[in-house]
Amino acid sequence: MMASGSSGTSGSDQAVQVRARVILQQCLSAKLMIQPRTDTQEEQHVEIGRGLIVYICFLKGATDDMVERMVKTVLTACLSETETDKLVSVLDLPGDVLIIPQATLGGNLKGKRMQYHRNINKEDGLNLYSKFVQLCTLYMSQSVKCKEHHKVVEAGTYGNRQVFSTQTNGPYTHALEF
Repeated sequence: MMASGSSGTSGSDQAVQVRARVILQQCLSAKLMIQPRTDTQEEQHVEIGRGLIVYICFLKGATDDMVERMVKTVLTACLSETETDKLVSVLDLPGDVLIIPQATLGGNLKGKRMQYHRNINKEDGLNLYSKFVQLCTLYMSQSVKCKEHHKVVEAGTYGNRQVFSTQTNGPYTHALEF
């Protein structure tokens, strides 16, 4: 979960390859358009109530092996405020989760322009994103509190531009790198 670290033996700094970036933001509600309006179809949205928004981007070097650790970290990190200002996990709140694929998190500024050369290819990114969503859904369904309160996991459409709105009591935002 860090961008760089020290090698414990020599004391010299070594870069740790970042293979995914995640931004977590608590929310009171959020709405994401997952399908724009077409000639034959109305636009479609997913919505959540109080909970956690997860923006996610997989970079080159990301693997299936890291996804479960990412899900556990996201769902168990104590970042959600209760009414008494205590910080708890989204599972303990309990809260909803909205997962939004966000390829722009893989960008690097070169001069005045963003470049995305470090992003994983689209097919592998879709597979990792789908696995992340599936595991979040599974872990939420196994949470007694989340089941009792009918909490949900919603997800955006990978590879599409999406219209998004949220209401926060912050913003209370955290960046993680894996």
